[in-house]
Amino acid sequence: MRRALLVGIDRYDHTSDLGGCENDAHALQPLLSRNEDNSRNLDCRSLIGRVTRDELLAAVQQLLAPGADFALLYFAGHGRPVSGDVALATTDGQGNTPGVRFGEILEFVKNSPVSEVVVILDCCFSGGAGTVSLLADKAAVLRNGVSILTASRSDQTSDELNGRGIFSTYLEGALDGGAADVLGHVTVAGLYAYLSESFGAWDQRPTFKTNVDRLHPLRSCKPDVPVTTLQQLTTWFPTPDHEFPLDPTYEPDKSQSGLPPHPEHEEVFRQLQLCRASKLLEPVGHEHMYYAAMQNLGCRLTPLGKHYWHMVDKGYL
Repeated sequence: MRRALLVGIDRYDHTSDLGGCENDAHALQPLLSRNEDNSRNLDCRSLIGRVTRDELLAAVQQLLAPGADFALLYFAGHGRPVSGDVALATTDGQGNTPGVRFGEILEFVKNSPVSEVVVILDCCFSGGAGTVSLLADKAAVLRNGVSILTASRSDQTSDELNGRGIFSTYLEGALDGGAADVLGHVTVAGLYAYLSESFGAWDQRPTFKTNVDRLHPLRSCKPDVPVTTLQQLTTWFPTPDHEFPLDPTYEPDKSQSGLPPHPEHEEVFRQLQLCRASKLLEPVGHEHMYYAAMQNLGCRLTPLGKHYWHMVDKGYL
């Protein structure tokens, strides 16, 4: 079982309201609950609008209760720095108890039987979640299987624009395929790579802390290159350094060569072009695959292509 708790708090009794957190949670819910092919993904539960400290604590405990092997916590709302920690502010929070301290959540995570936990925080000072005293006392080591992705450093605010959090808007794009790898998998590391590039040197800076030995997809999108095509790499390229010979029979447009159609070669060329678009291979002797074929040149695997070649060769794909 795979669970997700999405928290978006715009309403506060003792501090200023926000305007985009509920919208952010609503926008992410359909992406996390279904993969791109509409197959079921995470079993999502949302806490929206007015959320008290007790309600948030109870929901986090339920998220991390036995019965699931993966859990994702997303929080959008105010964040408050509190004595070496960061508090996820709740509607009723005030004074020394602005909400739920992240250290409290880490305690739940540490004692949870859920094997993999991902926490995504879109709140001010959220980077403090990766440096709380619970971690510092243990050489900043997270429990195995835990990843924390935050919208900003511990000394930065997280901004809103046009009724949405900027970080969460980019996060939505990342989950919608922007951060997908060649196989269509969106992992938390892929999210960070995408989000980190979305902000400039003067902007809020996302942070990422993890202790995992394997990355599981948060969402699956349509792969850029079908697995059946990737599995042909070891056929087309008997060795990683092999150069695949091309000639005009591979190019579908025969108007220049005057050659008769060659459906088999044209289909191979179509699949090679998919690999080229995903930077798995490159033409030799020319910038474009078309001219490499027309001039009887060839193509070869890139370093990324060689990586997938080895995955196929080892039976991983």
